[in-house]
Amino acid sequence: MKQDSDLRNNLKSIRTRLGMSQQDLANIANVTRQTISGVESGLYAPSVAITLRLAKALGCQVEDLFWLERDLPEIEAVLAKPVPNGQQLRVSMARVGGQWIAYPLIGKDAFRQDMIPADGESTSQAGTNKVRVRLLDDNLETLHNTVVIAGCAPVISLWARATERWHPQLRVQYNFANSMAALHSLCRGEAHIAGMHLYDPETGEYNTPFVRDVLAGREAVLITLGVWEEGLLLKSGNPMGIRTVSDLVAGGATIVNREIGSGSRMLLEQTLQKEQIPFDTVQGFDNILKTHQDVAQAVVRGVADAGISTASVASAFGLGFIPLHQSRYDLVILKEYLEEAPVQQLLSTLGHRMVHSQFEILGGYDISKIGEVVATV
Repeated sequence: MKQDSDLRNNLKSIRTRLGMSQQDLANIANVTRQTISGVESGLYAPSVAITLRLAKALGCQVEDLFWLERDLPEIEAVLAKPVPNGQQLRVSMARVGGQWIAYPLIGKDAFRQDMIPADGESTSQAGTNKVRVRLLDDNLETLHNTVVIAGCAPVISLWARATERWHPQLRVQYNFANSMAALHSLCRGEAHIAGMHLYDPETGEYNTPFVRDVLAGREAVLITLGVWEEGLLLKSGNPMGIRTVSDLVAGGATIVNREIGSGSRMLLEQTLQKEQIPFDTVQGFDNILKTHQDVAQAVVRGVADAGISTASVASAFGLGFIPLHQSRYDLVILKEYLEEAPVQQLLSTLGHRMVHSQFEILGGYDISKIGEVVATV
């Protein structure tokens, strides 16, 4: 029988993984080698009897071998970031604010330490941020039960993994973004929750003034994740004897900085201004890195003598640390998302001992106020 144009199979990949030739499989399944070749090349659709014999010979289910392409749904989604026109994309998917959001898995966004599995494949369209996404399976329930958090705190991933263990049907997608980028992502409808740690010296408030400004009248709540120590990461043993930001300039130390919009960069700039140190006198001020981990690795490798990050990151990389400031890390959530079941499940674990223990053993975190609503806007 001629192959159905929508019929797809994994016959060759499963056969070769088991170290079997076409003839080996043909002998076991009691068919001809030409039959195996025809099925693998898509020229031949096997009968029910042959399909069952092939599955038995390979020790798998029929569904593992064959599927219909048209059985996989397609949905329209909004791209979370611009991509080159016409490029085939691996994407991760979530439903936010009544619409599907497609997160391109490109470059660093495709990795944690391991590669992130894709939910679907899309092709970008010129002049629009709309895409058609062909899902890689039909498990829409998982996509509906996905909560998206944008932020830069490494502890978010610990919270996410602990929550997924407690609520196995829940998926937490953590998209890295600095504080202001996370807030704008929330405002654009690309995330349910934005994490941020920005201090406003004029009002003495954390985060709230920035939320009011960016959300411009939209209602949101701020819930504290914790208070962390921020300061200078230094080489182990502090060989340059650095104690203050002024020592960086006096000793000719080289730093690495973070991008505009990050809490770490804002802390560095505010500290330099307080000590009346011009930015351009600090070596490496314009050497920009994206994450707390990147800053720590630059100091470990000797690329820089110092950088701004947290006590917990310093401890994780075995680096010295000079505290400069205690910063409150808040979760910003639009009120319209608060009643959604996946969001409620995630927030409910903020009081769970499993989450607290993950934070406590990091060091440099005060979680005595975790889960408290600190502001509404």
